[in-house]
Amino acid sequence: MFIVLVLMATAAFGQTRITDNNAHGWYNYFGDHPIAEGSRVGIHLEGQYRRASVITRWQQLLLRPAVNFDVNKYLQVTGGYCFAETWPYDDYPFTRERFPEHRLWEQATIRLRSGKVAWSTRIRFENRWIGLLSGGFRYENRLRMMQRGTVPLKGKTYFTAYDEFWVYVKPYVSNSAFDQNRAYAALGYKMGKHWNVEVGYMNQAFLQRSGRVLESNHTLMVSLISNAPFKRKD
Repeated sequence: MFIVLVLMATAAFGQTRITDNNAHGWYNYFGDHPIAEGSRVGIHLEGQYRRASVITRWQQLLLRPAVNFDVNKYLQVTGGYCFAETWPYDDYPFTRERFPEHRLWEQATIRLRSGKVAWSTRIRFENRWIGLLSGGFRYENRLRMMQRGTVPLKGKTYFTAYDEFWVYVKPYVSNSAFDQNRAYAALGYKMGKHWNVEVGYMNQAFLQRSGRVLESNHTLMVSLISNAPFKRKD
């Protein structure tokens, strides 16, 4: 489905559109930590060390703290802040120089099970202040929608996959409302009650704002994941 939407979003540019294939590496920490064992309130801590050419050059640094609240066993709501620093990368960079970005973000996550499969649907809205090379910031909005499934395998291993679709929401500056799509698949290993590690592949189909370049970013994903509470019961 997302391929059809990408083609629709870029059709107006016809043969002038360039598909740019790149190899990236993203090295991540994702933590959702209850303030105490059994608490419905928690802290989200996230850091992503994103590199172009798999490891050799900067692509982006991202730091994303937030507060979680479990409404019930099916629904979690989250609100937080994000800092991102982006560098020019690969053959068709969309920026000449590195620039910062500040975000506020609001999120709802629905969690369900179907037999052995754990499903999650995540909807995130971002309020963005994007640094301009001329100085100052430009305000934009963005909506992200993700569907994920996780299946246990043998022993402590599991398989997980997701697809996430991103669109701009007014106000924004772009030739298309489509921003990007991320398709991910990985193998995971449960290192303990509260710690997992995942190694996988993500394809990031990213349409630059000019509409002329569609990046196909083939990305190695290595993630450490934790839900360890800050305080445990005695």
